[in-house]
Amino acid sequence: MRRGCVAANKDYSEPVKDGLPLPRRYAAIAAISCGTALVIIDGGVANVALPTIARDLKVDSSAIVTVVTVYQLVLVMLLLPLAGLGDRIGLKRMYQYGQLIFTVATILCFFAKSLPFLLIVRAAQALGAAAALSVSSALIRSIYPAKQLGRGLGINSVVVSSAAAAAPTVGGLVLAIAPWPWVFASAVPFALASLALGRALPDPKPRPEPFDVLGGVMCAAMFGLIIGGLETGVHGDSPIVSGAIVLTGALVGVLFVRRERGEAQPILPIDLLSRPVLALSVVGAFTAFIASMTLLISTPFRLHEYGFTAAAIGAAIAPWPLTNMIVAPLAGWLSDRIPAGILGGIGMAISITALLLIAFMPADPSYFDVAWRMALCGSGFGTFLPPNARLIIGSAPRERAAAAGGLVSTVRLVGQTTGATLVAALLAMGIGAGMAPPLFAAGLALIAGLCSIARLRPSIRNPQREETQDVQPASSVK
Repeated sequence: MRRGCVAANKDYSEPVKDGLPLPRRYAAIAAISCGTALVIIDGGVANVALPTIARDLKVDSSAIVTVVTVYQLVLVMLLLPLAGLGDRIGLKRMYQYGQLIFTVATILCFFAKSLPFLLIVRAAQALGAAAALSVSSALIRSIYPAKQLGRGLGINSVVVSSAAAAAPTVGGLVLAIAPWPWVFASAVPFALASLALGRALPDPKPRPEPFDVLGGVMCAAMFGLIIGGLETGVHGDSPIVSGAIVLTGALVGVLFVRRERGEAQPILPIDLLSRPVLALSVVGAFTAFIASMTLLISTPFRLHEYGFTAAAIGAAIAPWPLTNMIVAPLAGWLSDRIPAGILGGIGMAISITALLLIAFMPADPSYFDVAWRMALCGSGFGTFLPPNARLIIGSAPRERAAAAGGLVSTVRLVGQTTGATLVAALLAMGIGAGMAPPLFAAGLALIAGLCSIARLRPSIRNPQREETQDVQPASSVK
Protein backbone atom coordinates (compact mmCIF):
# COMPACT_ATOMS: atom_id res chain seq x y z
CA MET A 1 0.00 0.00 0.00
CA ARG A 2 1.37 3.41 -0.96
CA ARG A 3 2.31 5.98 1.66
CA GLY A 4 -0.66 8.04 2.84
CA CYS A 5 -3.25 5.42 1.99
CA VAL A 6 -3.58 4.22 5.60
CA ALA A 7 -4.77 7.62 6.76
CA ALA A 8 -7.00 8.25 3.79
CA ASN A 9 -10.24 7.48 5.63
CA LYS A 10 -9.44 9.44 8.77
CA ASP A 11 -10.72 12.98 9.28
CA TYR A 12 -8.08 15.15 10.91
CA SER A 13 -9.75 18.46 10.14
CA GLU A 14 -11.63 20.68 12.55
CA PRO A 15 -15.42 20.66 12.35
CA VAL A 16 -16.46 22.59 9.25
CA LYS A 17 -17.47 26.15 10.06
CA ASP A 18 -19.37 28.31 7.64
CA GLY A 19 -16.89 31.17 7.40
CA LEU A 20 -15.30 33.39 10.03
CA PRO A 21 -17.42 35.60 12.29
CA LEU A 22 -17.45 39.37 11.86
CA PRO A 23 -15.35 41.48 12.36
CA ARG A 24 -12.58 38.85 12.25
CA ARG A 25 -13.59 38.05 8.68
CA TYR A 26 -12.73 41.59 7.54
CA ALA A 27 -9.23 41.40 9.03
CA ALA A 28 -8.67 38.01 7.36
CA ILE A 29 -9.87 39.38 4.01
CA ALA A 30 -7.43 42.29 4.36
CA ALA A 31 -4.57 39.88 5.16
CA ILE A 32 -5.30 37.75 2.07
CA SER A 33 -5.71 40.83 -0.14
CA CYS A 34 -2.34 42.21 0.94
CA GLY A 35 -0.66 38.87 0.29
CA THR A 36 -2.23 38.60 -3.17
CA ALA A 37 -1.20 42.17 -4.05
CA LEU A 38 2.34 41.40 -2.93
CA VAL A 39 2.67 38.47 -5.35
CA ILE A 40 1.18 40.29 -8.33
CA ILE A 41 3.08 43.55 -7.81
CA ASP A 42 6.40 41.81 -7.29
CA GLY A 43 5.85 39.78 -10.46
CA GLY A 44 5.22 42.86 -12.63
CA VAL A 45 7.04 45.73 -10.99
CA ALA A 46 10.50 44.57 -12.06
CA ASN A 47 9.78 44.98 -15.78
CA VAL A 48 10.22 48.75 -15.79
CA ALA A 49 13.49 48.50 -13.86
CA LEU A 50 15.24 46.01 -16.16
CA PRO A 51 17.18 48.57 -18.24
CA THR A 52 18.39 50.33 -15.09
CA ILE A 53 19.43 47.05 -13.45
CA ALA A 54 21.28 45.97 -16.61
CA ARG A 55 23.22 49.23 -16.66
CA ASP A 56 24.13 49.13 -12.96
CA LEU A 57 25.15 45.46 -12.99
CA LYS A 58 26.89 45.84 -16.38
CA VAL A 59 25.09 42.95 -18.10
CA ASP A 60 23.39 42.60 -21.48
CA SER A 61 19.70 43.40 -21.88
CA SER A 62 19.03 39.83 -23.03
CA ALA A 63 20.54 38.45 -19.83
CA ILE A 64 18.70 40.78 -17.46
CA VAL A 65 15.33 39.41 -18.62
CA THR A 66 16.13 36.33 -16.50
CA VAL A 67 15.31 38.47 -13.44
CA VAL A 68 11.66 38.18 -14.50
CA THR A 69 11.68 34.67 -15.96
CA VAL A 70 13.39 33.10 -12.93
CA TYR A 71 10.70 34.54 -10.66
CA GLN A 72 7.88 33.24 -12.84
CA LEU A 73 9.48 29.83 -13.34
CA VAL A 74 10.12 29.19 -9.64
CA LEU A 75 6.59 30.33 -8.83
CA VAL A 76 5.04 27.84 -11.27
CA MET A 77 7.33 25.01 -10.15
CA LEU A 78 6.55 25.33 -6.44
CA LEU A 79 2.83 26.14 -6.22
CA LEU A 80 1.47 22.58 -6.16
CA PRO A 81 4.23 21.06 -3.96
CA LEU A 82 3.84 23.88 -1.42
CA ALA A 83 0.05 23.49 -1.46
CA GLY A 84 0.55 19.86 -0.46
CA LEU A 85 3.08 20.83 2.20
CA GLY A 86 0.67 23.46 3.53
CA ASP A 87 -1.90 20.73 4.18
CA ARG A 88 0.70 19.00 6.38
CA ILE A 89 2.11 21.94 8.37
CA GLY A 90 -1.00 24.13 8.40
CA LEU A 91 -2.42 26.59 5.87
CA LYS A 92 -2.01 29.63 8.10
CA ARG A 93 1.56 28.73 8.99
CA MET A 94 2.50 28.18 5.34
CA TYR A 95 0.95 31.50 4.35
CA GLN A 96 2.81 33.48 6.99
CA TYR A 97 6.09 31.65 6.37
CA GLY A 98 5.76 32.78 2.76
CA GLN A 99 5.33 36.42 3.75
CA LEU A 100 8.36 36.22 6.04
CA ILE A 101 10.60 34.57 3.43
CA PHE A 102 9.59 37.18 0.88
CA THR A 103 10.41 40.06 3.23
CA VAL A 104 13.85 38.68 4.11
CA ALA A 105 14.67 37.99 0.44
CA THR A 106 13.66 41.54 -0.49
CA ILE A 107 16.07 42.98 2.06
CA LEU A 108 18.83 40.95 0.40
CA CYS A 109 18.10 42.76 -2.90
CA PHE A 110 19.94 45.77 -1.47
CA PHE A 111 23.14 43.70 -1.30
CA ALA A 112 22.91 42.44 -4.90
CA LYS A 113 26.04 43.55 -6.77
CA SER A 114 25.95 40.86 -9.46
CA LEU A 115 23.34 39.18 -11.63
CA PRO A 116 23.83 35.64 -10.20
CA PHE A 117 23.24 36.89 -6.64
CA LEU A 118 20.18 38.87 -7.76
CA LEU A 119 18.77 35.76 -9.45
CA ILE A 120 19.19 33.78 -6.23
CA VAL A 121 17.36 36.51 -4.33
CA ARG A 122 14.57 36.59 -6.91
CA ALA A 123 14.22 32.81 -6.62
CA ALA A 124 13.91 33.23 -2.84
CA GLN A 125 11.25 35.91 -3.35
CA ALA A 126 9.37 33.53 -5.64
CA LEU A 127 9.61 30.81 -2.98
CA GLY A 128 7.95 33.11 -0.45
CA ALA A 129 5.33 34.25 -2.93
CA ALA A 130 4.56 30.64 -3.93
CA ALA A 131 4.16 29.61 -0.28
CA ALA A 132 1.55 32.33 0.25
CA LEU A 133 -0.24 31.94 -3.07
CA SER A 134 -0.43 28.14 -2.87
CA VAL A 135 -2.81 28.21 0.12
CA SER A 136 -4.55 31.56 -0.35
CA SER A 137 -7.59 30.13 -2.16
CA ALA A 138 -8.04 27.45 0.50
CA LEU A 139 -7.93 30.17 3.17
CA ILE A 140 -10.49 32.22 1.23
CA ARG A 141 -12.80 29.21 1.28
CA SER A 142 -12.48 29.06 5.08
CA ILE A 143 -12.91 32.83 5.51
CA TYR A 144 -16.21 33.22 3.65
CA PRO A 145 -19.49 31.37 4.20
CA ALA A 146 -20.13 28.87 1.42
CA LYS A 147 -22.94 31.00 -0.02
CA GLN A 148 -20.53 33.95 -0.35
CA LEU A 149 -17.50 32.11 -1.79
CA GLY A 150 -18.04 33.56 -5.26
CA ARG A 151 -18.11 37.07 -3.80
CA GLY A 152 -14.81 36.43 -2.03
CA LEU A 153 -13.12 35.14 -5.17
CA GLY A 154 -14.50 38.11 -7.10
CA ILE A 155 -12.91 40.49 -4.60
CA ASN A 156 -9.66 38.57 -4.93
CA SER A 157 -9.87 38.97 -8.73
CA VAL A 158 -10.21 42.72 -8.26
CA VAL A 159 -7.05 42.73 -6.12
CA VAL A 160 -5.21 40.80 -8.85
CA SER A 161 -6.39 43.16 -11.60
CA SER A 162 -5.67 46.29 -9.57
CA ALA A 163 -2.20 45.13 -8.57
CA ALA A 164 -1.36 44.12 -12.14
CA ALA A 165 -2.49 47.51 -13.44
CA ALA A 166 -0.64 49.41 -10.71
CA ALA A 167 2.67 47.49 -10.88
CA PRO A 168 4.24 49.37 -13.85
CA THR A 169 3.18 52.75 -12.41
CA VAL A 170 4.56 51.89 -9.00
CA GLY A 171 7.84 50.77 -10.54
CA GLY A 172 8.17 53.97 -12.55
CA LEU A 173 7.45 56.19 -9.57
CA VAL A 174 9.97 54.37 -7.38
CA LEU A 175 12.69 54.58 -10.04
CA ALA A 176 12.09 58.33 -10.36
CA ILE A 177 13.11 58.94 -6.74
CA ALA A 178 15.19 55.94 -5.60
CA PRO A 179 17.72 53.28 -6.75
CA TRP A 180 16.39 50.10 -8.37
CA PRO A 181 16.49 47.84 -5.24
CA TRP A 182 13.64 49.96 -3.86
CA VAL A 183 11.50 48.74 -6.76
CA PHE A 184 11.46 45.26 -5.23
CA ALA A 185 10.95 46.74 -1.77
CA SER A 186 7.74 48.42 -2.93
CA ALA A 187 5.82 45.21 -2.19
CA VAL A 188 7.21 44.81 1.35
CA PRO A 189 4.50 46.97 3.01
CA PHE A 190 1.92 44.50 1.76
CA ALA A 191 3.90 41.62 3.30
CA LEU A 192 4.21 43.42 6.63
CA ALA A 193 0.50 44.31 6.64
CA SER A 194 -0.41 40.72 5.83
CA LEU A 195 1.79 39.43 8.65
CA ALA A 196 0.29 41.93 11.10
CA LEU A 197 -3.27 40.99 10.14
CA GLY A 198 -2.47 37.29 9.88
CA ARG A 199 -3.65 36.49 13.39
CA ALA A 200 -7.21 36.74 12.05
CA LEU A 201 -6.69 34.04 9.42
CA PRO A 202 -8.45 30.70 9.90
CA ASP A 203 -6.20 27.88 11.07
CA PRO A 204 -7.57 24.47 10.04
CA LYS A 205 -5.83 21.51 11.62
CA PRO A 206 -2.99 20.14 9.47
CA ARG A 207 -3.10 16.55 8.30
CA PRO A 208 -0.46 14.33 9.92
CA GLU A 209 0.38 12.33 6.79
CA PRO A 210 4.05 12.54 5.73
CA PHE A 211 4.81 14.86 2.82
CA ASP A 212 5.72 13.20 -0.48
CA VAL A 213 9.15 14.79 -1.04
CA LEU A 214 9.96 12.81 -4.19
CA GLY A 215 6.57 13.66 -5.68
CA GLY A 216 7.16 17.34 -4.95
CA VAL A 217 10.55 17.24 -6.65
CA MET A 218 9.11 15.47 -9.69
CA CYS A 219 6.26 17.99 -9.93
CA ALA A 220 8.68 20.93 -9.83
CA ALA A 221 10.99 19.27 -12.36
CA MET A 222 8.12 18.57 -14.75
CA PHE A 223 6.95 22.21 -14.86
CA GLY A 224 10.48 23.60 -14.79
CA LEU A 225 11.77 21.50 -17.68
CA ILE A 226 8.73 21.89 -19.92
CA ILE A 227 8.27 25.63 -19.42
CA GLY A 228 12.01 26.31 -19.36
CA GLY A 229 12.45 24.32 -22.54
CA LEU A 230 9.68 26.22 -24.30
CA GLU A 231 11.22 29.52 -23.23
CA THR A 232 14.64 28.55 -24.54
CA GLY A 233 13.03 27.33 -27.75
CA VAL A 234 11.70 30.82 -28.41
CA HIS A 235 14.67 32.83 -27.17
CA GLY A 236 17.56 30.38 -27.54
CA ASP A 237 19.80 29.39 -30.42
CA SER A 238 19.43 25.59 -30.37
CA PRO A 239 15.99 24.10 -31.13
CA ILE A 240 17.44 20.62 -30.63
CA VAL A 241 18.53 21.36 -27.07
CA SER A 242 15.22 23.06 -26.31
CA GLY A 243 13.30 20.11 -27.69
CA ALA A 244 15.38 17.71 -25.60
CA ILE A 245 14.61 19.73 -22.45
CA VAL A 246 10.87 19.69 -23.18
CA LEU A 247 10.90 15.95 -23.91
CA THR A 248 12.78 15.29 -20.67
CA GLY A 249 10.15 17.28 -18.80
CA ALA A 250 7.38 15.34 -20.53
CA LEU A 251 9.04 12.03 -19.57
CA VAL A 252 9.31 13.16 -15.95
CA GLY A 253 5.65 14.17 -16.17
CA VAL A 254 4.55 10.73 -17.39
CA LEU A 255 6.44 9.01 -14.57
CA PHE A 256 5.10 11.54 -12.08
CA VAL A 257 1.47 11.07 -13.12
CA ARG A 258 1.81 7.28 -12.93
CA ARG A 259 3.26 7.59 -9.44
CA GLU A 260 0.55 10.03 -8.31
CA ARG A 261 -2.23 7.63 -9.26
CA GLY A 262 -1.28 5.47 -6.30
CA GLU A 263 -1.29 8.33 -3.76
CA ALA A 264 -4.22 9.01 -1.45
CA GLN A 265 -3.48 12.75 -1.42
CA PRO A 266 -1.58 13.42 -4.67
CA ILE A 267 0.42 16.61 -5.13
CA LEU A 268 -0.88 16.88 -8.68
CA PRO A 269 -4.62 16.69 -7.91
CA ILE A 270 -5.47 13.84 -10.28
CA ASP A 271 -8.32 12.89 -7.97
CA LEU A 272 -9.94 16.28 -8.63
CA LEU A 273 -9.22 16.29 -12.35
CA SER A 274 -10.99 12.95 -12.69
CA ARG A 275 -14.27 14.79 -12.02
CA PRO A 276 -15.67 16.10 -15.32
CA VAL A 277 -16.93 19.40 -13.89
CA LEU A 278 -13.49 20.24 -12.48
CA ALA A 279 -11.58 18.99 -15.53
CA LEU A 280 -13.71 21.15 -17.85
CA SER A 281 -13.23 24.14 -15.54
CA VAL A 282 -9.44 23.70 -15.53
CA VAL A 283 -9.23 23.35 -19.33
CA GLY A 284 -11.46 26.41 -19.73
CA ALA A 285 -9.35 28.48 -17.34
CA PHE A 286 -6.13 27.40 -19.05
CA THR A 287 -7.29 28.39 -22.52
CA ALA A 288 -8.83 31.63 -21.22
CA PHE A 289 -5.56 32.70 -19.57
CA ILE A 290 -3.59 31.89 -22.73
CA ALA A 291 -6.07 33.96 -24.75
CA SER A 292 -5.97 36.98 -22.44
CA MET A 293 -2.19 37.03 -22.15
CA THR A 294 -1.79 36.57 -25.93
CA LEU A 295 -3.86 39.70 -26.54
CA LEU A 296 -2.34 41.81 -23.75
CA ILE A 297 1.25 41.14 -24.81
CA SER A 298 0.71 41.41 -28.56
CA THR A 299 -1.44 44.56 -28.54
CA PRO A 300 1.41 47.00 -27.72
CA PHE A 301 3.36 45.74 -30.75
CA ARG A 302 0.34 46.20 -32.99
CA LEU A 303 -0.44 49.68 -31.67
CA HIS A 304 3.19 50.66 -32.13
CA GLU A 305 2.81 49.75 -35.80
CA TYR A 306 -0.19 52.09 -35.91
CA GLY A 307 1.97 54.95 -34.59
CA PHE A 308 0.76 55.02 -30.97
CA THR A 309 3.23 56.42 -28.43
CA ALA A 310 4.16 54.41 -25.33
CA ALA A 311 1.88 56.57 -23.19
CA ALA A 312 -1.00 56.18 -25.66
CA ILE A 313 -0.53 52.41 -25.76
CA GLY A 314 -0.77 52.20 -21.98
CA ALA A 315 -3.87 54.39 -21.95
CA ALA A 316 -5.51 52.31 -24.69
CA ILE A 317 -4.97 49.03 -22.81
CA ALA A 318 -5.96 50.45 -19.39
CA PRO A 319 -9.73 49.97 -19.95
CA TRP A 320 -9.18 46.19 -19.75
CA PRO A 321 -8.12 46.05 -16.05
CA LEU A 322 -10.37 48.99 -15.14
CA THR A 323 -13.44 47.23 -16.53
CA ASN A 324 -12.31 43.98 -14.93
CA MET A 325 -12.25 45.69 -11.53
CA ILE A 326 -15.96 46.45 -11.90
CA VAL A 327 -17.16 43.27 -13.58
CA ALA A 328 -15.19 40.63 -11.59
CA PRO A 329 -16.81 41.23 -8.17
CA LEU A 330 -20.25 41.41 -9.81
CA ALA A 331 -19.60 38.09 -11.57
CA GLY A 332 -18.37 36.60 -8.30
CA TRP A 333 -21.53 37.73 -6.54
CA LEU A 334 -23.70 36.33 -9.33
CA SER A 335 -21.83 33.01 -9.23
CA ASP A 336 -23.28 32.40 -5.75
CA ARG A 337 -26.72 32.45 -7.42
CA ILE A 338 -26.33 31.51 -11.09
CA PRO A 339 -24.61 28.39 -12.54
CA ALA A 340 -20.99 29.01 -13.55
CA GLY A 341 -21.69 27.35 -16.91
CA ILE A 342 -24.14 30.11 -17.84
CA LEU A 343 -21.93 32.97 -16.63
CA GLY A 344 -18.86 31.46 -18.30
CA GLY A 345 -20.66 30.98 -21.60
CA ILE A 346 -21.87 34.59 -21.56
CA GLY A 347 -18.39 35.85 -20.63
CA MET A 348 -16.65 34.00 -23.42
CA ALA A 349 -19.29 35.03 -25.96
CA ILE A 350 -18.54 38.65 -25.07
CA SER A 351 -14.78 38.02 -25.25
CA ILE A 352 -14.96 36.26 -28.64
CA THR A 353 -16.97 39.16 -30.05
CA ALA A 354 -14.47 41.67 -28.68
CA LEU A 355 -11.46 39.71 -29.93
CA LEU A 356 -12.87 39.54 -33.44
CA LEU A 357 -13.57 43.29 -33.31
CA ILE A 358 -9.97 43.85 -32.22
CA ALA A 359 -8.65 41.63 -35.01
CA PHE A 360 -10.58 43.61 -37.61
CA MET A 361 -9.92 47.10 -36.28
CA PRO A 362 -9.84 50.00 -38.76
CA ALA A 363 -6.61 50.50 -40.68
CA ASP A 364 -5.97 53.75 -38.79
CA PRO A 365 -7.65 53.29 -35.39
CA SER A 366 -8.16 56.10 -32.91
CA TYR A 367 -7.71 55.79 -29.16
CA PHE A 368 -11.46 55.30 -28.76
CA ASP A 369 -11.49 52.53 -31.40
CA VAL A 370 -9.03 50.53 -29.28
CA ALA A 371 -10.24 51.49 -25.80
CA TRP A 372 -13.87 50.39 -26.07
CA ARG A 373 -12.85 47.08 -27.62
CA MET A 374 -10.39 46.43 -24.77
CA ALA A 375 -13.07 47.33 -22.22
CA LEU A 376 -15.51 44.90 -23.83
CA CYS A 377 -12.89 42.14 -23.86
CA GLY A 378 -11.93 42.77 -20.23
CA SER A 379 -15.58 42.55 -19.18
CA GLY A 380 -15.91 39.18 -20.93
CA PHE A 381 -12.92 37.63 -19.17
CA GLY A 382 -14.02 39.26 -15.89
CA THR A 383 -17.39 37.53 -16.25
CA PHE A 384 -15.79 34.14 -16.93
CA LEU A 385 -12.89 33.78 -14.48
CA PRO A 386 -14.32 34.34 -10.94
CA PRO A 387 -17.27 31.92 -11.39
CA ASN A 388 -14.88 29.40 -12.93
CA ALA A 389 -12.51 29.64 -9.96
CA ARG A 390 -15.45 29.38 -7.55
CA LEU A 391 -16.55 26.14 -9.18
CA ILE A 392 -13.07 24.60 -8.94
CA ILE A 393 -12.47 25.58 -5.31
CA GLY A 394 -16.02 25.20 -4.03
CA SER A 395 -16.63 21.80 -5.63
CA ALA A 396 -13.49 20.22 -4.17
CA PRO A 397 -13.82 18.48 -0.81
CA ARG A 398 -12.67 20.69 2.06
CA GLU A 399 -9.68 18.49 2.80
CA ARG A 400 -8.55 19.07 -0.80
CA ALA A 401 -9.14 22.84 -0.80
CA ALA A 402 -5.42 23.65 -0.79
CA ALA A 403 -4.81 21.34 -3.75
CA ALA A 404 -7.71 22.95 -5.65
CA GLY A 405 -6.41 26.43 -4.84
CA GLY A 406 -2.89 25.50 -5.91
CA LEU A 407 -4.33 24.10 -9.12
CA VAL A 408 -6.16 27.38 -9.86
CA SER A 409 -2.98 29.43 -9.33
CA THR A 410 -0.83 27.01 -11.32
CA VAL A 411 -3.25 27.01 -14.25
CA ARG A 412 -3.27 30.81 -14.24
CA LEU A 413 0.51 31.12 -14.27
CA VAL A 414 1.12 28.32 -16.77
CA GLY A 415 -1.57 29.75 -19.05
CA GLN A 416 -0.07 33.23 -18.88
CA THR A 417 3.42 31.86 -19.52
CA THR A 418 2.12 29.83 -22.48
CA GLY A 419 0.44 32.95 -23.85
CA ALA A 420 3.68 34.92 -23.61
CA THR A 421 5.54 32.10 -25.36
CA LEU A 422 2.89 31.98 -28.10
CA VAL A 423 3.27 35.71 -28.75
CA ALA A 424 7.05 35.35 -28.90
CA ALA A 425 6.66 32.57 -31.46
CA LEU A 426 4.21 34.62 -33.55
CA LEU A 427 6.57 37.60 -33.45
CA ALA A 428 9.44 35.35 -34.55
CA MET A 429 7.29 34.27 -37.53
CA GLY A 430 6.57 37.92 -38.38
CA ILE A 431 2.82 37.78 -37.65
CA GLY A 432 2.79 38.79 -33.99
CA ALA A 433 1.95 42.45 -34.61
CA GLY A 434 -1.11 41.94 -36.79
CA MET A 435 -4.44 40.14 -36.78
CA ALA A 436 -3.06 36.71 -35.88
CA PRO A 437 -2.80 37.07 -32.06
CA PRO A 438 -6.42 38.20 -31.48
CA LEU A 439 -7.65 35.52 -33.89
CA PHE A 440 -5.68 32.86 -32.01
CA ALA A 441 -7.09 34.29 -28.77
CA ALA A 442 -10.65 34.11 -30.15
CA GLY A 443 -10.16 30.43 -30.96
CA LEU A 444 -8.90 29.74 -27.44
CA ALA A 445 -11.81 31.70 -25.95
CA LEU A 446 -14.19 29.54 -28.00
CA ILE A 447 -12.70 26.42 -26.38
CA ALA A 448 -13.12 27.99 -22.93
CA GLY A 449 -16.73 28.87 -23.72
CA LEU A 450 -17.54 25.36 -24.93
CA CYS A 451 -16.01 23.89 -21.76
CA SER A 452 -18.17 26.23 -19.70
CA ILE A 453 -21.39 25.38 -21.51
CA ALA A 454 -20.63 21.65 -21.30
CA ARG A 455 -20.81 21.95 -17.51
CA LEU A 456 -24.55 22.61 -17.83
CA ARG A 457 -25.20 18.98 -18.74
CA PRO A 458 -27.11 17.45 -15.79
CA SER A 459 -24.68 14.53 -15.51
CA ILE A 460 -21.79 16.98 -15.11
CA ARG A 461 -23.30 19.88 -13.21
CA ASN A 462 -24.89 17.71 -10.50
CA PRO A 463 -22.02 15.91 -8.71
CA GLN A 464 -22.88 13.25 -6.21
CA ARG A 465 -23.19 14.43 -2.63
CA GLU A 466 -20.12 12.49 -1.56
CA GLU A 467 -18.05 14.28 -4.23
CA THR A 468 -18.53 17.78 -2.87
CA GLN A 469 -19.27 19.50 0.42
CA ASP A 470 -20.21 22.96 -0.82
CA VAL A 471 -22.81 22.29 -3.52
CA GLN A 472 -22.63 24.88 -6.27
CA PRO A 473 -25.63 26.81 -7.58
CA ALA A 474 -25.14 24.82 -10.79
CA SER A 475 -25.48 21.53 -8.92
CA SER A 476 -28.68 22.53 -7.13
CA VAL A 477 -30.60 23.07 -10.37
CA LYS A 478 -32.75 20.05 -11.03
